[in-house]
Amino acid sequence: MSAQETPQIRNHMDRLTAQGVDVVRVIYPDLIGVDRARDVLLEHLPSACDHGLAFCRAVYHTSPQGDVVDVAGGLDAGLPDVCVRPDLSTLLPLPWEPGVAWCLGDTTDPVTGLPCPESPRDLLRSVLDRWSALGLRPVVGPELEYYLCDAAPQTPAGWRRYADASGNVYSAGLRGDPDRHLLRTLRHLRDLGLGVTAGNHEFSSGQFEINLNHSEALDAADRAFRFKAAVKELARAEGRLATFMAKPFNDEGGSGFHLHFSGLNALGRNAFDDPSDRYGLSDTARWAIAGILAHAPALAALLNPTINSYKRFGPDTLAPWLIDWGLDNRSAMVRIPPERGSGSRLEVRLGDASANPYLAIAATLAAALLGIQAAEEPPAPLEGYGYDTAKSPVLPMSLDASLDALDADGDLTELLGADFTSSFLCYKRDELQRFQRHVTDWEFTEYSYHL
Repeated sequence: MSAQETPQIRNHMDRLTAQGVDVVRVIYPDLIGVDRARDVLLEHLPSACDHGLAFCRAVYHTSPQGDVVDVAGGLDAGLPDVCVRPDLSTLLPLPWEPGVAWCLGDTTDPVTGLPCPESPRDLLRSVLDRWSALGLRPVVGPELEYYLCDAAPQTPAGWRRYADASGNVYSAGLRGDPDRHLLRTLRHLRDLGLGVTAGNHEFSSGQFEINLNHSEALDAADRAFRFKAAVKELARAEGRLATFMAKPFNDEGGSGFHLHFSGLNALGRNAFDDPSDRYGLSDTARWAIAGILAHAPALAALLNPTINSYKRFGPDTLAPWLIDWGLDNRSAMVRIPPERGSGSRLEVRLGDASANPYLAIAATLAAALLGIQAAEEPPAPLEGYGYDTAKSPVLPMSLDASLDALDADGDLTELLGADFTSSFLCYKRDELQRFQRHVTDWEFTEYSYHL
């Protein structure tokens, strides 16, 4: 055994060798939730654990088009390194790629040894520490939707919706999925150990939802992050595109990222349940609702983080664009499902599928925690079908407005951290500036012939 090789690492290596694995893919999320990675030969895993893997810190500041955004700590500091160490507790063999195992990585500053301020996984950990101080452990169940697309080189976008046919709402089988995409994906994700439970064709053509089991918040975020990466990789293997973009098509609805969550107390009981309350909700649950509503404009920046996100909002979309809550009401931003007892929980419907799971969960839990600390009651729940601006305030309707709301929300940004918040705001405002300079197809169609 080498000086770098501990008994724990040797046990992992022996197990992986027995499973035919000779490569470990170490992945971690960037600011927007894209998986960044390096493949490590199994015999070099001890060195990766001991010394870490060096990446340029600017990976957190790199746009989807490959531009490095001038965020503090990147270009201005000479493009320094971050250090990524494998989290061996997350090792999973990839069912669809023989010989390869997946492993999450944790990112630190090699100079200070502290977590990198932009690290989404560590941001969630810091929020969970604040919950722990109150004797509570959040439990989260993520729900994600996505579109599957086939290549269409003759079209401007280069892609078209898979199995495009109307009316296949909440279906399974060949009617909405003639190539059995869902069955293959469900089985691979099950074998990967991500805690998937079920799936179906969603409301729109080519749109699917796969449900993930609930678990403690960090594990739920880890699984949601890996789920998105896995679905996109499986689609690539078929020559297809799986996109979690909020609204990829003008003539179809958007894709949501709903979060079911509750809290466990020190005795392991659901702290959101109270049979004596008129709603069956504890003080803690009602205060958490109030916190989410109070900080909703700022939350939108992290749960609806793209320019495209706000095209998902609007009347009759079933996407929540008003700040309200309701009892088993899917037109509300915060829905309280009908289960009580151990099943008591909130469903936060604000997010869209483009959100980084770590940031979405961290921000939601931070807002709920601020509500619990403030101990203020929410307004009366929504009754009937929502989307009445006379009843409820409107969320920010653009990325620009939500970023301003986040910037102005001192209590939330203090919980999330000043360094993280400034990096996120700088990165996203650069995205806005680049879009504002870009000539779109809509503009050419609208103006070129007549003007």
